This record gives sequence, structure tokens and C-alpha cells, in this order.
Amino acid sequence: MGRMPIASPVPTRAELIDHLVRTRIAGDVATPRDNNLSHYRRLANGDRYYWFGLEFGDRWADEQDVLAVMAERCGVVDDPLHRMGQDTIDPELTVGALDRMAAVLRKAAKERQRVLFATGHPGGLLDVHRATAAALRAAGCEIVEIPGGLTADEGYVFQFADVAVLERGATLWHTHSPAPMAAVLDGLEREGRPLPDLVVADHGWAGCAGQRGITAVGYADCNDPALFLGEAEGTLAVVVPLDDHVTNPRFYDPMTAYLLEAAGLPSWG
Repeated sequence: MGRMPIASPVPTRAELIDHLVRTRIAGDVATPRDNNLSHYRRLANGDRYYWFGLEFGDRWADEQDVLAVMAERCGVVDDPLHRMGQDTIDPELTVGALDRMAAVLRKAAKERQRVLFATGHPGGLLDVHRATAAALRAAGCEIVEIPGGLTADEGYVFQFADVAVLERGATLWHTHSPAPMAAVLDGLEREGRPLPDLVVADHGWAGCAGQRGITAVGYADCNDPALFLGEAEGTLAVVVPLDDHVTNPRFYDPMTAYLLEAAGLPSWG
């Protein structure tokens, strides 16, 4: 297999921060402030759609507590009176989380761990996950093959380029639901196969894995607070803040190259 174009050149930290801001993966992102606050409020009010498979009980029933965590871990504006207009993701926090994720990936490669990849945002993050899976496979990890015939949320759960996705109507589906990951983990258990040592994912795929006690790392947008709360509580190991669906998926390539380089992994096609 040939090397991927994203591997050359690998950006420096400063170059990556500039790129993230320029492409609005971080910095002044497209997600409006009122949308962010609405999602924080719904999570605080117990709407499980926004819990992403995590179990919070009543620990985050105050919307202001959710906002405080999001300001700390994602870099949104911490002023509760800022209700409309622009919101932000701190690119320094994005790169710092990428560095922490790289340490988890480096450990996985060293220990030849079983790793499962999944995405609820195939339009934006599929190739980020695919490239990371290819690099870990090249380093000797087992990329978990999910059981066949799985269904969830009126769709089919299958793997595309080593990444578990939900398919409905011949379309890769954008989903926040934890049900597809639950189907995968339950399916592995039914077949008597070991669960993953590590899950690399986003949305409910990551939340469900973390809630079941599997080491999970992933990506989340500033209007998706659940995974950041899970990280704050220790249920998820690392959550990288970013806009998870910018206009061009190729904009994530320098970020992926930085991540794999920091993890000591080759970038493979």
C-alpha cells in the first residue's frame, strides 16, 4: 500500500492551529451560540438524545455547570449572558486533545491492542477514522471486525473501510444514537469474541463504549456536550473538540497527519 498524501508534510503545532482556524474546524466555528445553549439545556433537562449513551443521572441538571465544562474543555464563550451569534472552539484545546489521543494510540500500537473504529458523522470524519485504523493495522493492532447482520435504529450496522457506520436507504447515516455501538458490542459478546481494548469514535458510538467500561477516545463538536462531560467524569479517556462537519472533509487531513505523527504511526493508504 502507498503512503497517503496527508502524510506530507506533517504540520507543526503552530501550522496546524493556523489551519484549524482558517478552515473553521476550530476558532470561530459555524455552530451558532443559541444552538449550543439549546443542546446544553436539553442535556441538563434529561433529554437522553443528547446523552449519547452515557448515564448522567441528575449530576448535570444545571445548564450553567454544563456551560462551565464546555468552556474549559472545548473553549466556548464562558459568559452565560452571551446567548446569540458566534461561538468558538479553542484551537489550543483541539491540539492539546490530539496530543493526548496520540498517547493513547501509541500505547495501543505498542501493546498490539484490539481497536474498534466507528463514526456517526461519516460525511466529515470517516476518513479521519479510516486513516487512523490503517495506521494502527500497519503497526500490528487488530482492527476489530464487527459481526455481520447487525441492525439498529431501522438501519444496518456494517463496516466501511474498517469503520463501523449506520446505513439506511443505501446512505451512510449521520447519527447521535448509541444503539449501533450497542448492537456491535452485544454481537461480539453473542459470538463469544473479546470486546475491543480501545474504541476510537464519536457521537453515541463513543459514549456507549465508554459507558460500558471500554477505553474510548473520540471527537465532538461544541454543540455536543455529552462526550466532554463524560471526559470530565473519566468515562471517556480523550475527547477532541472540533467542528465535526466542515465544508470539505479534506480539511481534516493535516489534523490526521499531525495525530499519526504524534502517535509515532505511519500514514498508510
